[in-house]
This record gives sequence, C-alpha cells and structure tokens, in this order.
Amino acid sequence: MEVILHRSFKKKFKKLPPKTRDQFFERADLFLHDKFHPLLNNHSVERVFLDSRSINITGDYRAIFREDEDGETVIFTKIGTHSELYG
Repeated sequence: MEVILHRSFKKKFKKLPPKTRDQFFERADLFLHDKFHPLLNNHSVERVFLDSRSINITGDYRAIFREDEDGETVIFTKIGTHSELYG
C-alpha cells in the first residue's frame, strides 16, 4: 500500500507538537498492518469530507484520508483536533 501526504496535510503536520507527530507515525504503521484495528477507530466521515474516512491519532487528534478505488493508495488529506476538523 502506498501512503501519500497531501500538501495541506504536510503544512498542518509541521505545526503539530513533536509528540503528536510521533503518535501519527505509530498509528500510520498500525494502519498499514491493520487499517481497522480498534485503536484507530477507522470510520467514514462522508457527511463532512466527501469520500473520506478518519482514524484516531490521539485522544483528540484525527487524521482524514481517502483511498483510491483499488485500495492500494491512501492519501492523508487533513489532520487536526476533533473541533478543528468538525467544529
């Protein structure tokens, strides 16, 4: 599986605290091994972000992503706190 970080994701990611960035990499690794692991709480967010899903990074941080049709490429498009993304 190929993982791509969208330009807007990278811009926001650089501003995150180092601990949150490290947590993203840990969760991304878990995602690559089992994208529906219970810790990730992988779920659809289509009501807010078209054709997208969300995974938990920390208690409050979420990463939004889209998959291509064959499921071989994942594009992380947004990262932020729950209120930043949905509020």
